[in-house]
Parts: sequence; C-alpha cells; structure tokens
Amino acid sequence: MKLGMIGLGRMGSGMTERLRDGGHEVCTYDPRVDSTAHSLEELVSQLEPPRPLWMMIPAGEITEQTFEELLKHVEAGDIVIDGGNSNFHDSLRRHSVAKDKGVHFVDVGVSGGVWGLEVGFCLMAGGDDEPVQHVEPILKTLAPPDGYAHVGGPGAGHFVKMIHNGIEYGLMQAYAEGFEVMHASPEYDLDLHQIAGIWRYGSVVRSWLLELLHAAFEKDGSSLEKIRGYVEDSGEGRWTIAEAIAEDVPVPVISAALYARFASRQDESFAAKVNAALRNQFGGHAVRAVEAAQASPDPR
Repeated sequence: MKLGMIGLGRMGSGMTERLRDGGHEVCTYDPRVDSTAHSLEELVSQLEPPRPLWMMIPAGEITEQTFEELLKHVEAGDIVIDGGNSNFHDSLRRHSVAKDKGVHFVDVGVSGGVWGLEVGFCLMAGGDDEPVQHVEPILKTLAPPDGYAHVGGPGAGHFVKMIHNGIEYGLMQAYAEGFEVMHASPEYDLDLHQIAGIWRYGSVVRSWLLELLHAAFEKDGSSLEKIRGYVEDSGEGRWTIAEAIAEDVPVPVISAALYARFASRQDESFAAKVNAALRNQFGGHAVRAVEAAQASPDPR
C-alpha cells in the first residue's frame, strides 16, 4: 500500500522503516529531515486516492495545525490518521470536522517506543469500519502478531491509549518506589542490577518494563548517578484521572503516580531516577543529566 507519513521523529522514522521493510511505499514529510515532499500539499500530490495520510507528530497545537492544513489539500474519501497521543475529545472533534468534508479520520493509539521498529508497535485503532479496514494492511505490518485491534468507533483508539499510559504511570511508580527502598537500605548493600536481572525470570513482577530497568542499570550503574530524577509527563495520566473523575471511578494508584512525577521536579529522589531511566529506555525520552559539579556520592 502507498501512504504518506508526516513526522519522522523517534516513532515516525521507525514506523516508516518498518512499513518499507514490509513492502509498503511510504512518501514522507518532515521539515526537519530529508523527505520525499517539501510541503503537505506536495505530499498529498504524491499519493493516489483514496490517500492514507498518517500524522506521527506531538499532540497539541502542531497536530491541530497539521490537521487543518491537510484538510485544505485532501479530497473526499481520503483517510487522515492520527498516531500521536492526542486527547480523545480532540479526536472526536476532528472526526466530525473531517466527516463534514467527506474525509475519513482514524485515531490510532501507538505503543512501542523506540523498540517498535524491531519488535513491532502495539496499535489501538478507533474510527469507522470502512477506513479502518482500508488501512489494515498498514496496521498489521506495523504491529507484531496479535498486537493490533480495532477497539471501537471514533476516539476509541486514543481513549484506550490514554488509559494504557495511565496504567503505565502506576507500574513505573511501583518499580521506582520498590527499588528506592532497596537502594536506601542501611543493612544491605544490594546490587540492584542483579536483582532486576533475576526478577525477569519466574517472578510474578516480571515485565518488559523490568527488562528495560535492568538495561538502564546495565548502562548507567545501579545508582543511576548520572541521571537527574526529573520526570516529565506528556498528558495522558492527567487525562486518565480527569476521565475517571467524570465517571466516578477511583484511580488512587494512577493519581499518586502522577503526583510523584510532579514531586520529582521539586526534589531529587532515587525513585525519580528509576522513572526517568525507564522513560529513556522505552521511549527514547531525554534524561536530564546530573552536572559533574553537582554529582554527589552514593549515600549508602
């Protein structure tokens, strides 16, 4: 299948490569890197109707601007796909706006981070049946076996991805707090790299996140002394909590995990270092390095 990819950052570049390896023809547009097109208008002209156009760009204003610009150039029957972490309310609105112009809109929650190129991206698609079925060859190429589903109507893909990321917050915080307790132990000089390693096999807390934490300890040492414990959030945890409040559903773990990220921006802690290291491992998110002059010895 021939499609257009808008955005060639950490995720978009990997997805483009995986699609090309899978036999698809991908035209690209990203003003920051070499692309097949120098504008959205040119990108649209490189495709044949019905055109699938995949936006893989940060949620927010840049997605809104790109969506509005695309609608000036596409034709009825074309398919605009948003694979970023957009708020599902925005996706519902964009579906309605596109529909008024006869254009299809599909929202796809994407998980897999920088590892997706190699192992595949988990995909949660939302939208009407016809356009989703049309782009399924793309989705099945990007996903590993059993890693893709059409989860519901317009907005459902981004809704499910929002909850996915809220759960991720809680899992990461649990690991972070547990390893901080071990790191702070006055009785034992524990090898956290070793412990993360053995927990990967047979333990009930084994997971891909634990494998990534083991890799982070391998790279940066068990004290993570070069990583500043400053943990960003990209919005999905906040949106999950807001939706839970609207539905009268208690989410104390996810709420506490989000507040722990807020606290990490005020005070340094080992738990925050673990969280920062994990985000770097699975998503390629930048870590804030500890300045050499500020680095302090392991307190144990």
